[in-house]
Amino acid sequence: MLLKEAHSKFLNYLEVIKNKSPKTVEQYDRHLRKFNEYIDEKYKNLDIFDMSDLSLDIAEWFRSYLYEKRRTISIKTANAYMITIRSFLKFLEKKWQKSLSATAIDLIKAEDRHVEFLNQDELDRLFTAPNINTIIWSRDLAIMECIYSTGLRISELTALNKSDINLKRREFAVRWKWRKVRVVYLTKNAATLIEKYLEKRTDWFSPLFIRHNTKKDNISELSDEKVRLTRFFITNMVKKYALKAYILKDISAHTLRHSFATTLLSNWADLRAIQEMLGHASITTTQVYTHVTNKKLKDVHSKFFK
Repeated sequence: MLLKEAHSKFLNYLEVIKNKSPKTVEQYDRHLRKFNEYIDEKYKNLDIFDMSDLSLDIAEWFRSYLYEKRRTISIKTANAYMITIRSFLKFLEKKWQKSLSATAIDLIKAEDRHVEFLNQDELDRLFTAPNINTIIWSRDLAIMECIYSTGLRISELTALNKSDINLKRREFAVRWKWRKVRVVYLTKNAATLIEKYLEKRTDWFSPLFIRHNTKKDNISELSDEKVRLTRFFITNMVKKYALKAYILKDISAHTLRHSFATTLLSNWADLRAIQEMLGHASITTTQVYTHVTNKKLKDVHSKFFK
């Protein structure tokens, strides 16, 4: 099967049969387009390149090509491209098309993932940094408490509308990984802060959290998506308050999600329950947080073994 034909059929397979999200399909397409570019540049025969001609050397040289084109490419990014190629080859195997075996391609061994999180003292300082006398500070504190009490991804938080959240029950459903849904839970304090923030608002916009730096004379021209906060905005906001709280760690909004997980683990919460609350597809992803329990395990051991 020609590369161009295989590329098109693979994307259709991902969308129709595997029901992958548009974002995932777009990523696979982007990676394969880069592979097409490599074939065309190195071999000058993109239109006639057959997948049966793909060798391990060609696949490995593609990895080197990525480093040539993007000097600062990370191991994680390089592996992501090669994972796409492996998935592409597995698809061809399912279709009984002759090509390189997906198992022939190895990934680069990466360093163990390190997650930054805040301890209780740092969390207390962060949450007392905003001055809640204004609507902006009220919003910012509600956002930080919401992330920390639910473990939401930042993209999940920015997508929330007022109608999505039940403040009386202190819970709401979040759509993640395309059509998967999980329920998250607010603390009483987080629900109270969100309620107080919403009471200060006099607008008709749907997003749960919006920007408030708009001019009064053009507010009628704005739509929901024009006032909805972005991931970039929220990350910068958290960094600002972290500096104000004299927290020297290089944190982002996602650090609050990490802190949610490590707080649960350090208090002996079940790993499977944390996986469900975080919306991790694999328990392996959740296990990155188990480093925080090491000291507690040592304390337990020392209690019985002198």
